[in-house]
Formats: sequence, structure tokens, C-alpha cells
Amino acid sequence: MTKYDDSYISQFLKQESAGGILLVLASALAMVLANSPLFSLYNLLIETPVVVQVGALKLAKPLLMWVNDGFMAVFFLLVGLELKREFLEGELSELSKIVLPGLGAIGGMVIPALIYVAMNATDPVALQGWAIPTATDIAFALGVLSLLGSRVPMTLKVFLTALAIFDDIGAILIIAFFYTSKISMTALVVAAICVAVLWCLNRRGIEEKSPYILVGLVMWVALVKSGVHATLAGVVLAMFVPMRSKDPDGTSPAKSLEHDLHSVVAFFILPVFAFCNSGISFSGLGLEHIMHGVPLGITLGLFFGKQIGVFVFCWLGIKLHLTKLPDGMSWASLYGTALLCGIGFTMSLFVGSLAFEDVGVDRIFDERLGIILGSLLSGGLGYIVLRFSFPAED
Repeated sequence: MTKYDDSYISQFLKQESAGGILLVLASALAMVLANSPLFSLYNLLIETPVVVQVGALKLAKPLLMWVNDGFMAVFFLLVGLELKREFLEGELSELSKIVLPGLGAIGGMVIPALIYVAMNATDPVALQGWAIPTATDIAFALGVLSLLGSRVPMTLKVFLTALAIFDDIGAILIIAFFYTSKISMTALVVAAICVAVLWCLNRRGIEEKSPYILVGLVMWVALVKSGVHATLAGVVLAMFVPMRSKDPDGTSPAKSLEHDLHSVVAFFILPVFAFCNSGISFSGLGLEHIMHGVPLGITLGLFFGKQIGVFVFCWLGIKLHLTKLPDGMSWASLYGTALLCGIGFTMSLFVGSLAFEDVGVDRIFDERLGIILGSLLSGGLGYIVLRFSFPAED
């Protein structure tokens, strides 16, 4: 057993909880700046053009797009490494442990999407955002749990983490199949060659991380040019980093890379992403903006859709004897956890940026408003329910 296996779940939860608190601070700072005389400077910062050129190859994007396409590719690399570890060796390696969170994740994606579609059925532009309320932000959710201290059983935290992992799988598939633009076959061929090289590196047992990262960087550039969203390069790269070392006493390359990335993602990449994407200006905000089908559908999807979908699907699975309630959890705590799944923040913001990136800035709605409202309502009520489910010890 390596140092990365030792109390891994505990370390992961501590980092995710602290990262969730930092996300709140970064988001709050962005909203303060967006509603102050410094708004022009904030906007100037995120719209700053950044150009990288090597010969004829040129990537020119505003800073916001570099954050959303580049930083989030690193985030998805970490997600892919976590998924790989959990399915091969972790909490999702046994069928009995994956049924309940799997059912919850399915319900937590289907019902919010249906609610959103029902609210926007007659607007083809608005329908592009159907996937926004299907996401769960594990960092924020665990951050709320951390406020309850040691009274929350580890089984609940593991259940919530496993559910969020399935949720991430759903988000990856949604991005891959529904949020791609015009396809460049030349760039896709280059990406396919990169995948073949990664496969060869894996089959030859290459354990050094640098060759994988170099090929992954080339693949990311190819996907930027291909029309397939570039963040998927991170997930693909994670699939080929070896999980086990040839040396029985050696360090797992995948776990080592995951360990190296976790703090960077939790304490830098996600807070920067939240800061760049949360700057909502409330100037001129009227009831018509709040009641528009997009923010309203997202709010209702996250708040009502998530809790109904997660709780009902888990309840059905337990009543049909497909699975059972984890030790230490009650129906009340399961409901409180279902509420926390309505905190969609980071991934919802990301999917929203994909859904409406080509719509234009003159639209009457702001999807971020619905994400923040739905996440705040879900997090607040979820905290209250769990606080009463696990009273403080005298």
C-alpha cells in the first residue's frame, strides 16, 4: 500500500470541503466586483485576449475561454483519474456499492432535465440549456457537509461522493454527444493518432508521467481545433495513465498524478473558474429576467428536480430490494443528501457556457442567475435537514 492509499477518502473529503469554501469566496468576490464601479475592470480582465502561436498554428481566445477550455481540461483529467481509481479499486469496484448512488444519479439527471424542458418547450434557443440543472458540484456539497462536523457519518459522505462521480460520467457523456460544434476531420485524425500513441505508451508499460502529459497536450490542441470540446482530452488521457506500477512496491502513476493535481484543482483551478464565470451584474435586473424560462427552469430543476429525482429513485431501489440504505443513514438524511445534490454550481456553469456560447450577449436571460438561486436554495435547505437529522452531541 502506498502513501496515496492511506486514508485516501478522508484526505479527499477534507480537500473537497476546503475547496468548496474557497469556491464560495471566489464566487462572492466576482459578484461584488460585477456590481461595483470595478465592473469594467473585471470585464476587461476576463475578456483579455490571450494568443499562443507556434508557426502557422495559432490559438487566440479571451482569458475566459482559456480558463473554460484549458483549466477545465485539467479538472476533467482529475475527474477521469478519480473515476478510474474508484472503478478499479475504490468504492465503485463492487456492484453492491454502486447500485444506490447509481440510481440516485440517474434520477438526479432525468427529472431536472424534464422539468427544464417542460419550462422551455416552446423556445428552441432556451432548450439548448436542458443539461444545466443535471449537474452536482461535489466540492460545494461536501463544503456544506463540513459545516456539520463529525456528526455526519462517513457512509453518507461516501454515498454523496459516489453519486457525484456517476453524475460526472453523465456530464462527460452529455458534453461529448450534445455540445460539439462544427467538426474538423483533420483535427480529429490528429486527436485519434494521439489516442493511439497513448495506448502504445500504456501497453509498453511506460510509467513516467511526462510522455502522457505531452501527448495529452497535443490532443487538447487538436480537440480545440476539431469542434469536439477540448476538456474531453483530460478524460481520454486519464484512461491511459497506468493504474499499477510494474514494481510491486512502486507508486501507482495514476494515483501519483491524481495526488499531484488535487490541490491545484481544488485550490486554484476551480476557484479561478468560479471567479471568471460568476460575475453577474444585477443592474437593471427585473422580474422578467428572473421569471424567464431559462433561469426559472434551472432553479426549479436544481431545487425540485434534483431532490425528487435522487430521493425517489433511491427509495424505489430500496423498496424493490435492489439495494439498501447505507449504515448510519436514515430516510431524513437521505432526503437531506438529495437536497445537497441540487448544488450544481461549477459543472452547471460550465455546461451553461457551452449551451449558450453561440447565442449572443443580447439575450434577456442569464443562466447563471438560475444556477446560483437553485444552488443556494438546495444547499440551505439541505444543511437544515441534515442538521436536524444529525443533532449535535451534548
